[in-house]
Amino acid sequence: MSFLHRGFRRGVAALGVLLAALPALGHAQEPGSSASEAFRRYGGQVLKVQVHETSSAAKASIGSGFLVGADGLVITNYHVVADLVTEPGRYRVEVIGPDGEPDTARVVALDVVHDLAILATPLRPAAWFTLSDASLTKGARLYSLGNPEDLGLAIVEGTYNGLLEHTLYPHIHFTGAINPGMSGGPALLPDGRVVGINVSTAGNELGFLVPAGYAAALLARSRAAGYRPPADWMEEVGRQMLAYQREYVRGLFVGGPRATFGRYEVPTKPAPFFRCWADRRPAEEQLYSIVDHRCSTDDDVFIAGDLSSGSVTLRHRYLGSAALNPTRFAALLQKIFEPGDEGMEGTETHLTNFRCRTRNVAREGHVLRVAFCLRRYRKLAGLYDAVVKVATPGDGREGIVSTLTLAGVSDESAMMLARRFLESFRWTK
Repeated sequence: MSFLHRGFRRGVAALGVLLAALPALGHAQEPGSSASEAFRRYGGQVLKVQVHETSSAAKASIGSGFLVGADGLVITNYHVVADLVTEPGRYRVEVIGPDGEPDTARVVALDVVHDLAILATPLRPAAWFTLSDASLTKGARLYSLGNPEDLGLAIVEGTYNGLLEHTLYPHIHFTGAINPGMSGGPALLPDGRVVGINVSTAGNELGFLVPAGYAAALLARSRAAGYRPPADWMEEVGRQMLAYQREYVRGLFVGGPRATFGRYEVPTKPAPFFRCWADRRPAEEQLYSIVDHRCSTDDDVFIAGDLSSGSVTLRHRYLGSAALNPTRFAALLQKIFEPGDEGMEGTETHLTNFRCRTRNVAREGHVLRVAFCLRRYRKLAGLYDAVVKVATPGDGREGIVSTLTLAGVSDESAMMLARRFLESFRWTK
């Protein structure tokens, strides 16, 4: 029998909530102002989420989740239960509370773009968390709860450091050690209000949270009258990704800054949330030099363990040489231009091979060599990865090879951005 199902334990839990709400006697410290107090008051509302492979019962993944109502709904990350979504016949999910007893769970709603999922469970808790979109100032104290490395429930104290700048949708920068297994757990204020959901880490106490407002919106949709979970979750993932990419690419390469390399003027920073950097280096016995200019964002949408999507990158490689003759320089440009996957990740399980078309395009009295490559997502209808490569014919002294990569877009969006990309090339002389 699971926790909070036994009458005695229900009574004890209710009594604990009541006592926790009373002022502490003989203490100058405000209730909830310390990590130990937060753990005591709220730890019982945090669960471990486990995904099992059905044939062997082996654990495929673990994470955390937290209760958000008397109806037993639990919020976690999408990536914690992604195996169940992508291969529903092979996996099952369960939640485990403080008493160590497992309960079955099922996915009832998900937001793949913000890495959120809602699970329905048979639990009927006496206490649960409240989601808050409270406005925070940098340095505000937060407590993150979860199950790091399957070592048991833990609490991490850290600080709110604002929102990431290089994303279309904001993530919270949390200074605290979020470790694997804590994904899906709550990050809360001292008074217990949840302001973020643990989602990822970059190590060195660089943690990231999904703002609680996105979880509140998903929860409201799941509780709306007439809502029914979709029959095919992968179809729903595809629908959400198509909606996301339409919003994401809508403003790319519309105006914006430009960079000049030699006699070429090219687009940079496709949207305000991109960041760009560059480096100049000599190459191969000083016969030529390269200026490498890159732009990208921190956006990346987890689909499965071996598939992420939603990213856009831009790269310009400007080459100059006073030593190579025109034939050798043109061969060098062609070698760099040769179309390929450009390091885009993905396996044959999820993606077809790239198919490329290459042709010459006239632009402002000049000729650009252009390759356009597409590969299709096997399980997400209407989604593609695209690579657009552009090269200028070299004159033995300078040339440029530019690459635009698009992960998880419709073919219409890929064509639209390729056209905008080409139309943004200029010559200064």
